[in-house]
Amino acid sequence: MCNLYNLTTNQQAIRDIAGATSDSLGNLEPSLDVYPDRPAPVVRNTGSGRELARLTWGMPTPTQFLKAPDAPDSGVTNIRNTASPHWRRWLGVAHRCVVPATAFSEYGQRPDPVTRRKPLHWFALDQTRPLFFFAGICTPWRGTRGSARTPRTGDHQLFAFLTCAPNSVVGRIHPKAMPVILTSAAEIDTWLGADWSEARHLQRPLEDDELIEVE
Repeated sequence: MCNLYNLTTNQQAIRDIAGATSDSLGNLEPSLDVYPDRPAPVVRNTGSGRELARLTWGMPTPTQFLKAPDAPDSGVTNIRNTASPHWRRWLGVAHRCVVPATAFSEYGQRPDPVTRRKPLHWFALDQTRPLFFFAGICTPWRGTRGSARTPRTGDHQLFAFLTCAPNSVVGRIHPKAMPVILTSAAEIDTWLGADWSEARHLQRPLEDDELIEVE
């Protein structure tokens, strides 16, 4: 599953494509590597329109997967089973968001014979790494994030993005899943505004000729 992605773009490009009418992000770094349980730019629905904001990557974990009921929650970054009651509560328009990115990574299955580490592979729409968006969900949440060593108790704004079966480009590296990717304003409008009966059809792999592996 994708637990590292990169964003190399500017705020105006994100606002223009995603139709954000307000911006509470602050200054966006020229190039940002995003890791789990770290803040990242997200375009979400609000009562006054779409907002570009900074949320923390990792939705609340189902309680049965926590080490203890009061254990810190590091969050779930990738969501596949949208039929689960745990995720269904956040599939409505009010909790949908899109997550800007220019490349995402997946670990290969076989360790490098020299380093004995699984190699990291990067994917983008093409060699120029243009902007795209993951189909995501988000929610406010109160509780303890992080780890037992560095807990953070309080109010949090969280997000994660959906995954699906991989296309052949990703599948030869990571056969289990790939992120759900949106590449047009029309797809973003559907994800952020349509009823779930229509929006759910976007949970599908990108076509093989729309994605490449990059250095």
